[in-house]
Amino acid sequence: QVQLVESGGGSVRPGGSLRLSCTASGYTSGIYFMGWFRQAPEKEREFVASIMWNSGSTFYADSLRGRFTISRHSIGSTMYLEMDNLKAEDTAVYYCACQTRDEPEFRFWGQGTQVTVSS
Repeated sequence: QVQLVESGGGSVRPGGSLRLSCTASGYTSGIYFMGWFRQAPEKEREFVASIMWNSGSTFYADSLRGRFTISRHSIGSTMYLEMDNLKAEDTAVYYCACQTRDEPEFRFWGQGTQVTVSS
């Protein structure tokens, strides 16, 4: 089991920046991938970015590449999402997720943190 806690959400004006954090606890030695997903009101949850825990290799949704940056601090089991030049359409609940080596998909999820971009 891996427990995930997100922080860093809030309200920002268009063009602003926010940094989200996700701290993992529990079976952190088994982390294979961690990622960010988001869900806007009345929309499906969508992939934002992910990071391979050991190598640090990163993957992004094509539409967000260049504005969002995922990173991790492996010793502290913390993952970050730096979001720049935010737009109104980035408004969503952002979820942290974890895939361990013995699972075929993201199995563990955080509670979510709200990001609101509005003037």
